[in-house]
Amino acid sequence: MDLEVIGVGVGVLILLVVLQLCAGNKKPVRSALSSILLGWVSLLAVNISGIFTGVTLPISALSIGVSGAAGIPGVTMLVLLDMIL
Repeated sequence: MDLEVIGVGVGVLILLVVLQLCAGNKKPVRSALSSILLGWVSLLAVNISGIFTGVTLPISALSIGVSGAAGIPGVTMLVLLDMIL
């Protein structure tokens, strides 16, 4: 795995944990990890369904960062940008 991708993943995790702490969440690490995993699973689902739909997203530091930080809305934005551009 590329070191840049790992760095982006760790950076997104730290950012989301800090945001969860500021929001007063009792379990900030669990909430941040579940949000990141949900975004990455949705990115994976888009790429797997790309076999049938023809819409795929490249796996890069940008797409992993956006899908991890923004979750499903971030993946939706990436798909829309891919279709428009």
